[in-house]
Amino acid sequence: MKILEIDHIGIATKSIDQSAPFWNADLGLPAPEKETVAEQKVTTLLLLAGGSEIELLEATAPESAIAKFITNRGEGMHHIALRVENIEDALRELRDKGIRLIDEKPRKGARESTVAFIHPQSTHGVLVELVQRD
Repeated sequence: MKILEIDHIGIATKSIDQSAPFWNADLGLPAPEKETVAEQKVTTLLLLAGGSEIELLEATAPESAIAKFITNRGEGMHHIALRVENIEDALRELRDKGIRLIDEKPRKGARESTVAFIHPQSTHGVLVELVQRD
C-alpha cells in the first residue's frame, strides 16, 4: 500500500454554520463551499490549511455516523484521512494482514473521491479513512 500524504482531518460538528467562523474567519482558513454527500448522510465544509485540509462534518440525518458520533462522544475530531495511491490495493493488503475494516469496498466520498474506513479497534482507537482522488 502506498500512502501519499495526510489528506485531511475530519471534525464532527453539530452545525457547520456555527463552527466554521472560528476556522474560516478567526483562523483565516479559506473554505470554498459546502458539499452534501447523500450516501453518507453528511454535509462537509473543506477548510484549506496550506498543503493540508480540515473537513467539518455535519449530519443530515439522525441515523448518520456523524450524528451517532456526536451523541456518544460530542463534537470534536472524528477521523484522520490518508490519501492512498490505489484504494482497492490498500484494502486488500489490510484484509490480508487481518486488519478490521468498516468498509470492505470503497464508496463515494466528498469532492469526487473514493473512500473506505478502517475500524478503530484495529488502530488503537483512531478512526482512519483511506482516500483515493483521481
